[in-house]
Amino acid sequence: MTQPPAAQHYSERQAGALQSGDHLILPGGDTSAELQAVDLEKDDFGSPALIIATLADGMTLRIAVGSSVLVAEPPVISQDRPAGDGQTPHTAASLQLVKHPDEEDDGVTVAPAVVVPPLPPTLPAPALRANVPVSPAADTSPATEEELALIPEPEGTPETVVQTAAEAHPDAEGVLLLSERLVKGINTKSGSCLKDLSDLAHELFILLKDPENALSVADLLTVLPYDGNPGRWSSVEAALALSSYICRQTGQEERADVYEKLLRAPDSQESDPFKARVNARVRQRSLNEPNLYDKEIFRSIDNSNREAEREWRFLRLQALLFLRAHGGSETIGGPELNRRISNELDAVRA
Repeated sequence: MTQPPAAQHYSERQAGALQSGDHLILPGGDTSAELQAVDLEKDDFGSPALIIATLADGMTLRIAVGSSVLVAEPPVISQDRPAGDGQTPHTAASLQLVKHPDEEDDGVTVAPAVVVPPLPPTLPAPALRANVPVSPAADTSPATEEELALIPEPEGTPETVVQTAAEAHPDAEGVLLLSERLVKGINTKSGSCLKDLSDLAHELFILLKDPENALSVADLLTVLPYDGNPGRWSSVEAALALSSYICRQTGQEERADVYEKLLRAPDSQESDPFKARVNARVRQRSLNEPNLYDKEIFRSIDNSNREAEREWRFLRLQALLFLRAHGGSETIGGPELNRRISNELDAVRA
């Protein structure tokens, strides 16, 4: 393991996109380590659940599939070459005279400078396509009591809400399996319990086309505050994105606004201005370059593995719903997201 340099660059990446050779920032953020192998572990129902990351020293990390992690990027070293020096690429070498602060004027130490091939001329960044609007500045202020009141109280206990949803679909095996675990007792401190609730809400809406019960189950999660735990928050985040989409589809615009504001709650948690700016840049990059599991889906199609394709499309749909709740990004606007979400819903439900 190595200490990440102060000038190191980082990027946020979904756990499902990790590859061997990546330098993962370890829990705590103080050290990084190279990934030697990345394996996928499925749950008892065959759905992708955990990424097993094996580090160079043999240590393994268990990462939830939907989690986001920080990956260190190699620093870019550049050196300007004087115009018209006549040197060709890969032959420029120079010596730099470095004066030690404690030495006399006639004492110098000769140190070789870093030899770097000259860089090609910088090309202007391509302009954004005219039909892709940039997402507006998001409102990260805390939700008010009046806004929170738009989310209705559950009818009965959380277990009753789950039982009611399950009774509406007695022949749905996925709903039955999830509800049997949840009705025994819902613990909001348990990451696996929160994931079961999120999976149940998505199952009800995506496969069974039951937005009412999906929203009722999701609201057991949407009222939970951000507690700084990425594992638990990923399930809450998925429920908030789903609830926002359902409300947009059913004309409940103000209620959808509340879900989207709650989704952005972690964006305003950092009190240090510098760290907040860095986090904002990392977050914007992740929104602009989302992992939509294209390779995994195409591989499943090539192998005629319909079940695996469906599981990866589920993850892609969740990523698209998350982007939609953020109002899109600088690369994918709202109308395009709506089109893609509709296509994925058709593909998963087929």
